[in-house]
Amino acid sequence: MDARPASVASEGWGWRYGGRAAWAAREVSLRIRPGERVLLLGASGSGKSTLLAGLAGVLGGDDEGETHGRLLVDGQPAGSVRGRSGLLLQDPDAQVILARVGDDVAFGCENLGVPRDETWRRVRASLAAVGLGLPLDHPTSTLSGGQKQRLALAGILAMQPGLLLLDEPTANLDPEGVLEVRDAVGAAIAATGATLVVVEHRVSVWRDLVDRVIVLAAGGGVLADGTPDAVLADNADTLRRAGVWLPHDEPAAPPARNAADRAALLEASALVLRRGRGEPLPHTVDVRIDAGSATALTGRNGVGKSTLALTLGGLIPPAGGSLVAAPALAAGAAASPSRWSSAQLLTRIGNVFQNPEHQLLEATVRAELRVGPRALRAHPPELAQQVDELLQRLRLAEVADANPFTLSGGQKRRLSVATALITRPTVLVFDEPTFGQDALTWAGLVELIAELRDDGHAIVAATHDIDFITAIGAGELRLVSDADQPAPTRAGRAS
Repeated sequence: MDARPASVASEGWGWRYGGRAAWAAREVSLRIRPGERVLLLGASGSGKSTLLAGLAGVLGGDDEGETHGRLLVDGQPAGSVRGRSGLLLQDPDAQVILARVGDDVAFGCENLGVPRDETWRRVRASLAAVGLGLPLDHPTSTLSGGQKQRLALAGILAMQPGLLLLDEPTANLDPEGVLEVRDAVGAAIAATGATLVVVEHRVSVWRDLVDRVIVLAAGGGVLADGTPDAVLADNADTLRRAGVWLPHDEPAAPPARNAADRAALLEASALVLRRGRGEPLPHTVDVRIDAGSATALTGRNGVGKSTLALTLGGLIPPAGGSLVAAPALAAGAAASPSRWSSAQLLTRIGNVFQNPEHQLLEATVRAELRVGPRALRAHPPELAQQVDELLQRLRLAEVADANPFTLSGGQKRRLSVATALITRPTVLVFDEPTFGQDALTWAGLVELIAELRDDGHAIVAATHDIDFITAIGAGELRLVSDADQPAPTRAGRAS
């Protein structure tokens, strides 16, 4: 694989999504030389993902939005240079297309019309480059999150792009998966010489792999540009104010205000989990969820954290064992949360899915926040006040009238959390609640969740974010796979 590295030029470029008053990105001017390795930083909503989508040519035409300035790859409009850019996204599951590893990697080449023999040569070389030593007929459904990201990276490399674009590719991965993907990217760009642009909020993961840092300003344009050491040293205070996670900065935990009553709300005994119609997962879970407690569901990608979260949230029935709500939580409903109606769940258990888009329903952010309260027949003046307060606290006021699907990844995550918080359910079950956040929006989100914990709500979160676990004082319930050794936990037991 010897693809020629691509050059990038942005000349006063900006993009505004259709129906949006504000520009998602504006006045971005920069040049990236062939073969450079760039870390792109900036506050949540500053336009990082929009710039990557523009370079990949996937923003759409005039019917999708409005553009100004020029965005060029190899001196040509980015949308016209087919196959020169490869884009790797956050969600590992969203990028797996076919059932077998080899077919999945070959998919892009086949769409570009690469001859069959050359396609399969590239498939094998790309899998080797990312260190994914699996048979070509290995089922993609059995891969971990880190393996899926490496599979997606192999599919991109097989197309031999000159520009590799990574949009927070490790956001939903466990620590082992983060290292797998970072090392695979390092090996790939060393082998191909491709130009690299990676978007990330936390600098430490990619700092040693890049030779340049560009920071987008929240109001448009470029805030800083230079070598990693120079940008981080000379602009540290400015970057902190912009929400950039700097190496060695440790977020402060919000103080606990009071000790809430610790009465039991949910109790699982020998709980058996199942994904869809598949076989039950190989472990059982015993855990008690108390009022005013915080419980972190941890473990490697693919071990069953999301399945456990959905089961505790009443959205998947147990495959065995029992999950029982205490009378104080059930409040006259059935003892099993999986038998509750959506209206009964609204004030009892709130769920936030791993993919924010899976729970977006309305045409504007403000309307999205009204869905739950309206189902509960909330008083309009009080509802309006609640909505405005959440918009301000979660830094979503400026996009209140925007279509939720045009928000940045971090904004979508905060909106999905807000839709669960606004009905103030007794138990809140989150799946990766803090991904895609800059340091400032992370702190605001954590403060709000900690306040609910202190007010007696129970917090359950499937997460890889150690800082979040520490900040809310969560007990850890670690799910283990065959490759792990069982570890004692404070919040419960997974065996």
